[in-house]
Amino acid sequence: KGGANIFPEDVDIVTGGFPCQDFSVAGKRKGFNSDKAHDGKSHEDSIPTEETRGKLYYWMKQVIDITRPKVFIAENVKGLVSLGDVREVIQNDFAHADGNGYIVLPPQVLHAGNYGVPETRERVIFIGIRRNALNPTALHYLEQEIVPQEYNPYPSPTHNFNVNIDNLEAPVTCREIFKNLPEPENSNDLSHRFYSKAKYMGKHCQGQSEIKIDGLGPTIRSEHHGNIEFRRLSEEHGGKIKDELDKGLMERRLTPRECALIQTFPPDYPFVRYKGYSRSFQVNQSGAYKVIGNAVPPMLAYNIARRIQELWNLYFD
Repeated sequence: KGGANIFPEDVDIVTGGFPCQDFSVAGKRKGFNSDKAHDGKSHEDSIPTEETRGKLYYWMKQVIDITRPKVFIAENVKGLVSLGDVREVIQNDFAHADGNGYIVLPPQVLHAGNYGVPETRERVIFIGIRRNALNPTALHYLEQEIVPQEYNPYPSPTHNFNVNIDNLEAPVTCREIFKNLPEPENSNDLSHRFYSKAKYMGKHCQGQSEIKIDGLGPTIRSEHHGNIEFRRLSEEHGGKIKDELDKGLMERRLTPRECALIQTFPPDYPFVRYKGYSRSFQVNQSGAYKVIGNAVPPMLAYNIARRIQELWNLYFD
């Protein structure tokens, strides 16, 4: 509580994405037993504590304890839901924030492709709502075992990727988002000109596949160099984007700008930057890949936020 006065008063919403490496299916999945600090280094004595990254969600709970927001939203990797009882433990711990003060709805796995994001990214979302801020009607419905759709804070899909719902938009494809993008050598955009030049390392290594140009892009990871997927492979390496190969376009990996577009960042968001007037980088392409891969896709975040906005007066008036 010593840091309580660093937060603003009257906080309505707290959002956060606690470290995910120890819950990811791509990692060693140590979960709560991780001995790694947030920077990836082993913690002192290699003993899991609240300061090791598998338990850093507890710090988010402490922020909720202090600020007492009306709503909080927490995000993590899909793999968390299949790692023992981790989901239930985190859900219960969040519910006990502010003295058992929150309804924490069963977390849902949202597929970004169903919300206009051209990416095969799935994330688990926890939503908690402060009990004593709700009006009696909303409190009644949110405490039901099955929450009526009218009161459900999770957004409905807007695009038909892996759901079968009438009147939704078709999924957004990589070809659509890349259609006005020149090749890196013809671009003045630093986030597009500078990219991983790691060579093809064989189909059995991570990141050596070509994107599906007429489908969704891969899950953009917080990686760099040899683990970034290919924008285009050569025919020799199994490239399938024939119309581009016929034009003589070369084999290369995705640029930070292309990764950012797959994540639905605005096309002019500057990820790679020079430092002042010098020609040295303040943020280089390696740093850009990591920032982009760690982010929640803005269009997915927008749909969650819009749903909360739609329900605000229904919950709190």
